[in-house]
Order: sequence, then C-alpha cells, then structure tokens
Amino acid sequence: MTAPNLASPKSIVGKVAVQAVAISPTTLSPIVSNAAASNTLVKVSTLYVGNIDTAAPFKITVDIFRASTAYNILYQVSIPAGAGLDILSKAINLEEGDSLRLTADTVSKLQAVASYEVIS
Repeated sequence: MTAPNLASPKSIVGKVAVQAVAISPTTLSPIVSNAAASNTLVKVSTLYVGNIDTAAPFKITVDIFRASTAYNILYQVSIPAGAGLDILSKAINLEEGDSLRLTADTVSKLQAVASYEVIS
C-alpha cells in the first residue's frame, strides 16, 4: 500500500456518487470505495441520506468495510418521513481496500449522495 503524500499530491479529482440504498450491503456496490493497490486516498467530505417516503420513517446503517470487517459509523438511525440526514460531521479518508457502505431497513425508501476526492 502506497499512500500519496498529502502535502504535495500529484492529482486531486472531485467526484459525486449517488445511490438508492439497498437492504443488504452485499446486494449493491458501496457508494464510495478505494480499490486495493490503487495508490490513492479517497477523501469523503459529505454524505447525505434522504427519506423519499412522505409517511413513514426508515433506518440507515453506514459502515466502513475493511479486510472483511464492517466498522459502523452509524447503526440503524431513523430518518423521519420526507427528511434528510447529514451523516458526516468531518471528512473521512478511505485507504486502499476500504469501502463506504450503506444499508437500509426497507428497500426503495432511502437515497444517498456522497461528495469525495480521489487523491494521488
């Protein structure tokens, strides 16, 4: 694993990812991931999740998946009907092989948007 020097990066590319949140993190690809041996760092600056249902709250779980282990950032937090949640209070870095995954308690009710940078 060769992490880039953050004091003098060669490249910083801004990106946005969107996702309809699935009920299992294995049925849908992660919203943001950093491939193994990518020689990059992925800096996730924002993650928003919105409940598109107008009548009922639904729950969201967010984790970082590393080396076959899920580390929860948020676990089954309820998002009210028609509301959104700002998941990250500060940016987080995904090292090589890390993934940021989302799981909902009900299908087709939560949507997510992530803004991130790929630094090399």
